[in-house]
Amino acid sequence: MAQNAKEQNDYRITYYNAVSSKEVDWLWYPYIPYGKITILQGDPGEGKSTMMMQLAALITTGKAMPDGSGDKIPGNVIYQAAEDGIEDTIKPRLEAAGADCSRIAFLEQPDEEPILLNDTRLAQAIEGTQAKLLVIDPLQAYLRMDSEMQRTNSVRSVLTNLAKVAERTGCAVVLIGHMNKSNRTKGIYRGLGSIDIAAVARSILLVGRDRNIPHYRVMLQIKNNLAAFGHSKAFRLTETGFEWVGDYEITADEVLGGIAPKVNKIEQAKKMLRELAETSTTVQSSEIFEMAEELNISKRTLENAKKELGIKARRISNSWYWDLDKVKSETTKNATLQNV
Repeated sequence: MAQNAKEQNDYRITYYNAVSSKEVDWLWYPYIPYGKITILQGDPGEGKSTMMMQLAALITTGKAMPDGSGDKIPGNVIYQAAEDGIEDTIKPRLEAAGADCSRIAFLEQPDEEPILLNDTRLAQAIEGTQAKLLVIDPLQAYLRMDSEMQRTNSVRSVLTNLAKVAERTGCAVVLIGHMNKSNRTKGIYRGLGSIDIAAVARSILLVGRDRNIPHYRVMLQIKNNLAAFGHSKAFRLTETGFEWVGDYEITADEVLGGIAPKVNKIEQAKKMLRELAETSTTVQSSEIFEMAEELNISKRTLENAKKELGIKARRISNSWYWDLDKVKSETTKNATLQNV
């Protein structure tokens, strides 16, 4: 009788009091967790791969994340790219980002056995290199076929197995993917095909551009199951290279083009400072912060505007003041040119 009961109840029960609680570890809090899957999505050409190569450079050289966080211990990265050439595109871009290429690896793609997301060689490579980060770029190239993106059971099975690999190894996994062409504007619905891809990910990041400032790109978090949502971050893509801007005031709907930004907050802050420079050359910082608060401009956005305009702060007695001479001279110069 006992034997029959055992056969009928072939499972193990564990009570939660037997489980040891632990905190989530983060590669970059609260955007990219260790041991979990993160999705980085956006339209083609918006800077997704460029941004990830910049992060890979910071990791391999032991530098802090863009906001100053991170363990600052050099680590290894697996960057698995399928759309660009290794020799003429990927490595030059990593070198331009300042990466330590002796710490960045990739799995070679044999024609007879191409690497796929459910490939055991990915887990072996993570364990063999002790990688902190695995980047798959793009996700679509590592699924068996495009139609697999739409098949719920197939995608969930593949990504669940990859999530188990991430959890077992403690490696952060970032899947880069192109957005679909849906006319929906909500980021999570313009994702990578199957909604199950979004379901398995613990964090989803969206990269797009500010239509008011073409060379600006913005990273927004549109899903986070593990912590409060992180502040949007902006970076510049110019002829001279890549540069982090910092916190940025914009919504996912604005980035996706569903709603035109009414007022770009950094531009609004810069406009306020230029107007202030027309009447004052030195202003106490506390007064500037109060003016910005009345316009619903955050302190972080104001600091970014200050940096972009080249404004310097100096201490007089026990108070800090902002020197607006440079802003005033540029404003006067522009006005003169317009009158010529």
